[in-house]
Amino acid sequence: MKNTRILLAEDDSNLGNLLRNYLTVKNFKTDLFVNGILALDSFSKEQYDLCILDIMMPEMDGLTLAREIRKINPSIPIIFLTARSLKEDVLEGFRSGADDYITKPFSMEELLYRIQAILKRTTGSNTRKKKDSYTIGSYTFDPLKQLLTFRDQTIKLTTKESELLELLCQHGNEILERNFALKSIWIDDNYFNARSMDVYITRLRKYLIKDPAIKILNVHGRGYKLIC
Repeated sequence: MKNTRILLAEDDSNLGNLLRNYLTVKNFKTDLFVNGILALDSFSKEQYDLCILDIMMPEMDGLTLAREIRKINPSIPIIFLTARSLKEDVLEGFRSGADDYITKPFSMEELLYRIQAILKRTTGSNTRKKKDSYTIGSYTFDPLKQLLTFRDQTIKLTTKESELLELLCQHGNEILERNFALKSIWIDDNYFNARSMDVYITRLRKYLIKDPAIKILNVHGRGYKLIC
């Protein structure tokens, strides 16, 4: 992770500089921007491995910035930093493409742990063996490239979408235990991560809707089952 490059968008200069200096000491090359427009301009020109975005920023807020970033790179990990901790705010953050959501105030060690956990997943250093491809009804799913193809149409999945769909495929026509999925992908099975997974399940159902034989069923009190 030594060469990891992070885009940091934070309008509070004191916090922003503190975070940049801390991450630099931890061997992350970190570029700091004080608003969303400057951050998006840099993201469109440079290569980054992870984004850390404040939600409440001038010029362009973090939610809008995340959506624009996802248009350029659908799979890059995004962490939101915010003082807003209401459930609705958290869910909106995940809908905008967040991989994680940290409420202020937070410890630097917590942020570092979350960064390392996300990078461990997204750089393929986990131990789950990946197949080259899966057949899901009339779809073909490439988990390595994170591509879901239906005939001549291909969707580029986000990292979490791809990881969750792969787990469902590995447990095809069997129950994927909810807690197992949460701990495998989100590390922590807390309430907010559980609601985030529900959002991703809804997205996957939408992507797979063109084949009516495919279903992702809720198994009450257990988890999900992919029927194909």
